[in-house]
Amino acid sequence: MKDEIKFAQLRERMVATQIASRGIDKRVLEIMARVLRHRFVLPEYLDSAYEDHPLPIGEGQTISQPYMVALMTECLGLKGDEKVLEIGTGSGYQAAILAEISKEVYTIERFESLAERAKKVLSDLGYKNVKVIVGDGSRGLEEKAPFDRIMVTAGAPILPKSLVDQLAEGGKMVIPVGGSFSQALLLVEKEKGKVKTTSVCGCVFVPLIGEYGWKR
Repeated sequence: MKDEIKFAQLRERMVATQIASRGIDKRVLEIMARVLRHRFVLPEYLDSAYEDHPLPIGEGQTISQPYMVALMTECLGLKGDEKVLEIGTGSGYQAAILAEISKEVYTIERFESLAERAKKVLSDLGYKNVKVIVGDGSRGLEEKAPFDRIMVTAGAPILPKSLVDQLAEGGKMVIPVGGSFSQALLLVEKEKGKVKTTSVCGCVFVPLIGEYGWKR
């Protein structure tokens, strides 16, 4: 109980100092204040769970900086009734955030060890609207397409046509695109069959590995 009170205070401080001060909308702030980020980090990083930077989660992957999680979530403009595809489950934290603000979430992770850990944490926390899948996220999930929203949490060399094709009419995708060590966070919108991209900010993500991403 003492630890949970401590983490609640750290979570409240994270939202106030790292996220709200940067202009993120109120609905996303409420969700960030609710989701237990410390449950998604490795035990050795518990004391850093609510700090303003990414953390290692194994397999060379990371749990994203809290502000970046909030920004990418805000970019999707979720209303609550969407079917969402996430590429790069990682710890499962971003999937939990999405699950709080959408109807259903399909999330793909190429590392089975990370997928299994994320699945257990999400289940333990009571998230029933998230489906964790092991596979090549760069291919998307054609059998469940189209998706109202797509979030990619790894950097792609180019905008993958596979994912654009699986985006529903009127849908939105947020994805880092660029080099191996830095990218531009793009908001992709599909309207009347046309695709519009807007650069949101610079960012640094681990590479998107797969058929339509980096080849390792």
